[in-house]
Amino acid sequence: MATMTELSPTEDKSKYSQDTQVDEKLSPRKAAQGIIMNITMVAMVNSTSHQFQFNGSTEGLPFDSSGDPQNSPKSPTAWAPVYNWSPHIQGIIFSAISYGMILTLAPSGYLAGRVGTKRVVGVSLLGSSLLILFTPLATDLGLTFLIATRILQGLSQGSGLGGQFALWESWSPPHERSRLCSIALSGILLGSFIAILLGGLISQTLGWPFVFYVFGGVGCVFCLLWFVLVYDGPVTHPWINTTEKEYIMSSLAQQVSSSRQPLPIKAMVRSLPLWSMGFCCFSHQWLINIMVIYTPTYISSVFNINIRDSGFLSALPFIIAWVVGILGGQLADFLLTKNFRLVTVRKIATVLGTLPSSAALVILPYITSSYIITVGLLTLACGLSPLCQSGIYINTLDLAPRHSSFLMGVSRGFAQIAAILAPTVSGFLLSQDPELGWRNTFSLSFAINALGLIFYLIFGEADVQDWAKERKLTRL
Repeated sequence: MATMTELSPTEDKSKYSQDTQVDEKLSPRKAAQGIIMNITMVAMVNSTSHQFQFNGSTEGLPFDSSGDPQNSPKSPTAWAPVYNWSPHIQGIIFSAISYGMILTLAPSGYLAGRVGTKRVVGVSLLGSSLLILFTPLATDLGLTFLIATRILQGLSQGSGLGGQFALWESWSPPHERSRLCSIALSGILLGSFIAILLGGLISQTLGWPFVFYVFGGVGCVFCLLWFVLVYDGPVTHPWINTTEKEYIMSSLAQQVSSSRQPLPIKAMVRSLPLWSMGFCCFSHQWLINIMVIYTPTYISSVFNINIRDSGFLSALPFIIAWVVGILGGQLADFLLTKNFRLVTVRKIATVLGTLPSSAALVILPYITSSYIITVGLLTLACGLSPLCQSGIYINTLDLAPRHSSFLMGVSRGFAQIAAILAPTVSGFLLSQDPELGWRNTFSLSFAINALGLIFYLIFGEADVQDWAKERKLTRL
């Protein structure tokens, strides 16, 4: 059920409600497309029937949270429909995109390794952008159409996420891999920052449908740039320096096979290092989804501020995380030059990106009286989590470089189950009790992350596995 509601800068705090959704993308544009529902949901939902507010103080808050028209900043009014979705329904909407992603992550990685990343990712980006443009119409047609659109968007974005990993088989020298992958993966965080910041502003001034129109249109433009500027490898790149091309090709000579050997599926299934990496990716994805999906809603529910200011405070931790993500790759490669074992570097990065972040979330519900401490803890949690980019997320490049695109798709597909379960379970917990629901949500995230981390620390490796090495074929 939808009603037409005027969303002005003076809107009452009851217009901002529960939840938000995420999926991880490599480029800032695709990351922004996946996360815009996170901030628009605050404006899309009429929360008068679903109050999830703390009784915390907003003392010292630098923004107006009173809803007083005389004290609110001036901006154009916007008309947009508002829906009576419960937290449980919102959790289903958020998780719908992940159903599609699970189905395409692994096949797209394998397909990109065969037909080329440029085509696979380019087509997926175009499809995702068109579906973003269609989202407001799908929402107006009904909940079923919206969920179906989100699933189709997940199919498209999963193809792009799984497919892009094939690039690193052809472009990344082993000793520069942490740095290059971290720079690329940091696009997720930059996209999150842009989407939440601009999404709140656009929702406040023009209405939430324009968030989808703007990001969908820009995505179509980025798609054209992708087809013009991106190449599958240094061999096909027309402008690459000859010296650079020879350096890349020689550094990969020991890892890239010219023969198309079959995938050793049985050996992969029996590999404990692969399973440990997969479970740790799952646990970390649970943490990421909780942070990215619920940060705007949590800030709005605790401090009762409007969507524009909520967007600003929610976006702040992600710009810090973007910087840390890039620096983390530099640090990992630096440690390798100091004769640290590769497996040690991977595990250090994973510990630093998992444990402090999940612990910071557990503390959040106990300090709602201070927005400074709240935003500080959110910044700490978001800021340290990208260090895992130099740990578990590129570990397949160490274990099986010849099959990395396929295995990265599989591991991300397995981890994407967390993107389905996290908002669904959290929506249920938050619908039971507002304050206790947040505590349970964050505590569950910590427990899941601790289990995944322990499993990885015990069984994780960083050496090329026997089943992933070049096999010499002989003829009798």
